[in-house]
Amino acid sequence: MKAFDIAIKDMMRSFRSTFAVIFMFGVPLLVTGMFYFMFGNSSENGGFNLPKTKVIIANMDEGGPKFRVNPKNIPGGREADTMGELVVSILQSDELVDLIEISFAPNPETARASVDSQQAQVALIIPTDFSEQFADLEEGKAVIEFYQDPTLTLGPAVMRSILNRFMNGMSGVKIAVNVFTDEADTSEYAMTGLVVQQYLDESLALSEDVEEELLDVRAPANAPQSEEEQSANLLLTIIGPIMAGMMIFYAFYTGASTAQSILREEEERTLPRLFTTPTSQATILTGKFLSVFMTVSVQVVVLLIAARLIFGIAWGDPFSVVLAALGIILSASTFGIFVNSMLSSTKQAGVLFGGVLTVTGMMGMIKIFAMNSAIAHQMGDTISLLVPQGWAIRGLMQSMNGEALSGVALSFLASLIWSATFFVIGVMRFNRRYV
Repeated sequence: MKAFDIAIKDMMRSFRSTFAVIFMFGVPLLVTGMFYFMFGNSSENGGFNLPKTKVIIANMDEGGPKFRVNPKNIPGGREADTMGELVVSILQSDELVDLIEISFAPNPETARASVDSQQAQVALIIPTDFSEQFADLEEGKAVIEFYQDPTLTLGPAVMRSILNRFMNGMSGVKIAVNVFTDEADTSEYAMTGLVVQQYLDESLALSEDVEEELLDVRAPANAPQSEEEQSANLLLTIIGPIMAGMMIFYAFYTGASTAQSILREEEERTLPRLFTTPTSQATILTGKFLSVFMTVSVQVVVLLIAARLIFGIAWGDPFSVVLAALGIILSASTFGIFVNSMLSSTKQAGVLFGGVLTVTGMMGMIKIFAMNSAIAHQMGDTISLLVPQGWAIRGLMQSMNGEALSGVALSFLASLIWSATFFVIGVMRFNRRYV
């Protein structure tokens, strides 16, 4: 009971500090709120409107072997005599007007200059031999230059998704023709055009809902599926990971600053005096360590509830959320005990807060920052798992994405291993220090 009394006393002291309360609760919610209003360009029904991407196209394609697509395969019934015209026709469809704003440039230099001057976000430069390269079944490589504003991510990512979908479909045409020419007799080569047309009929015909064909936007598995809610979920897929990252980032700060009270009381000579009382040293240190766990627990629980009520973030299945939250609490608390056991005085805490916690925290959140790039996302996933924050974020993200409980449990187990290592080392160092 004495250990709990000491823990509660230390925890209440932490919450009496206005600065600590703002740091624990205010800053994570304020940062998330900034992103919420930044991306929350709501329409009249409260949904999320994806801002238009300004695209400038320099179509230099001079054509090649006869290429003509059935107008029913192109939105608006337009015709295309070259591959470049086909790309432009697809992007000019009425169904994509809410996603992209098209303009044209007479040459590649003008298109790039428009992006450099921020008059456009993306420039598509279609080379003169685009159709000719596409028609070359042996060595041809049809390539479109994608030139974007490096300061932007969301708009160019949407455009890249649409363009990749189209180019993947056209790559299928070449594969279909190659298979046909390999299998058919030379006398049947005249039917190649029919093969191409049939493939286009099947793969490029756009349904009425072209946005679903070209841009696959998925809501979390456990989210409602009405149109209004699906629109709102697009915003939550951005805000949810940011809130998760902020919560974990500042939970580790709380763990370190709360555990720092041991060093502070040592310098103020209150801890040595406490050791002279009938209460054993083990009980006193247990109470100090327990206060760290309790303080971080309150912070994590309050932020989970507040984010749900304020931003509507769905954290996932209750059992998964409990496991993920427990992983955050254990790793943040034990990490705080561990790093403070390495310090000789509170004067070194500035280096700790400004260096170690910031670097490890940013490493843990690389996966969140790299959401718009598949390659960077994979690399970030690997790098983030080198620090305990990365495993804590992974567990919470798995819960949010509706993944199986076994996956969340595996992330929790990794956090538990980190926590056990930190706790054992921290306790051993503190015990040796005060024996």
